[in-house]
Amino acid sequence: MNILILGGGGREHALAWAIRQNPKCDRLIVAPGNAGIAEIARCADIAITDGAAVVAFCEEHAIDLVVIGPEAPLAAGVADVLRAARISVFGPSRAAAMLEASKAFTKEVCDACGAPTAAWARFTDAGAARDHVARVGAPIVVKADGLAAGKGVTVAMTEGEALAAVDAAFGGAFGAAGAEVVIEEFMEGEEASFFILVDGQNCLPIGTAQDHKRVGEGDTGPNTGGMGAYSPAPVLTPEIQREVMARIVQPTVDEMARRGTPFQGVLYAGLMIRDGQARLVEYNVRFGDPECQVLMMRLGGQVLDLIHACAEGRLAEVSVNWADDHALTVVLAADGYPGDYAKGSVIGGLEGLPEDSTSMMFHAGTAERGGRIVAAGGRVLSATGRGAALAEARARAYALAEAVDWPEGFYRRDIGWRAL
Repeated sequence: MNILILGGGGREHALAWAIRQNPKCDRLIVAPGNAGIAEIARCADIAITDGAAVVAFCEEHAIDLVVIGPEAPLAAGVADVLRAARISVFGPSRAAAMLEASKAFTKEVCDACGAPTAAWARFTDAGAARDHVARVGAPIVVKADGLAAGKGVTVAMTEGEALAAVDAAFGGAFGAAGAEVVIEEFMEGEEASFFILVDGQNCLPIGTAQDHKRVGEGDTGPNTGGMGAYSPAPVLTPEIQREVMARIVQPTVDEMARRGTPFQGVLYAGLMIRDGQARLVEYNVRFGDPECQVLMMRLGGQVLDLIHACAEGRLAEVSVNWADDHALTVVLAADGYPGDYAKGSVIGGLEGLPEDSTSMMFHAGTAERGGRIVAAGGRVLSATGRGAALAEARARAYALAEAVDWPEGFYRRDIGWRAL
């Protein structure tokens, strides 16, 4: 098979690494890719939110399957254009991607199918939103309705924080994504992620994970795109997973089909667990980053067979072959992230690092300049380890992180603390 992956972050490097292990993968192209991906696949310069450009590239290079990594091409309807051109694609339609692109849309779907989630209200006016905050009080959660690169959510512990978040959203801090705001009940409990492949009708759970959103150790400081993750998530017991499938995931999939917008791709359910009961926090319609890194480390080459079956509506024919193992990833970020950070600093120590089924350094925001690897983003590397126990996976991940010579970068030293 000739396969094209759209994206250029740590998630896409992990997908490429896993897919590359499957003997059915003949040629692998990633657009735009990064310096690490370039070592295992061809990188191509395509406007990945331009469906026509992606189709033209696929036809020119005889692509058999397109795997869409980030949310932007999905929200832009690239999967629709590919399907119209009869090119097999892994990823939901623009209409189905609304499960991530609009918080209010997801809430409406949950209300329609009875999926348990937080109480909520939507606002297009700052004054009305501020009045709601004053009436309900804190803690409370303020969300920009649209896509905000993982930074549009404020868990406000005080009324002042909530009002500031409302003003920021309506003041343009998140662009068009903040033109509408969803304000939710604050849910207490332990948060975890559940990943399910969906082919429009059939659902196949493929793993659980927990990430560390806050920039600082002890889960302090501002939210980020994710500073580390581990899999599996101990809080998501088999019993809770079955309950989530029955009460949240399958009803959502059925409701999307009923609306005439069947969901096909990976459904990433963010869940809040308390007293053995789960409620939906939000859906994403693509693999998380850095959660994808730990999932791919555990799944390996079989992920291509699973993704291909999902794209072709054959999920009922496949199953997941799980090892009894653990994986953990540590994100190395540029100083200043998630605020302002500099690009172009040289990263040393990457040569000779182990690259196997137990230790992998996945690249995210990297580029090659004059034979040297330089930082080209906020989250730059994901040091990832796998082992029979979480402590073993953690030791391998941190051994990789500590080998990197990058004075302009930093990483949290407590990833996995909750499980350990």
